[in-house]
Amino acid sequence: MITLTVAIQVPRAHHVMVTDDTLTVNLSDGRSIAVPLAWYPRLLRGKAEERNNWRLIGEGEGIHWPDLDEDISVENVISGKPSGESQRSFKQWLEGRAAPIKQERNIVTA
Repeated sequence: MITLTVAIQVPRAHHVMVTDDTLTVNLSDGRSIAVPLAWYPRLLRGKAEERNNWRLIGEGEGIHWPDLDEDISVENVISGKPSGESQRSFKQWLEGRAAPIKQERNIVTA
């Protein structure tokens, strides 16, 4: 029996654009892949400034949004895999975003 093994090279991301409803990834092979933002709830809930603050990781193997604590692999975008985050994890993240920021008050007495 002969087994054929084919190595598939996943292209790298070189640019990312996020609109109110779409994540578009421009790839090193010239393609652009657009997927619904609804696939990635953290991006969907993020503000425009947060969504536009991204960086490539792993030499373009993935995309990281530090303000949203979100990482998405190019392979998953190409293969059409939405976020695998659990509802529990997403709920905790949402609750953390809704928590008021505590500010220390300096009380000066005379």
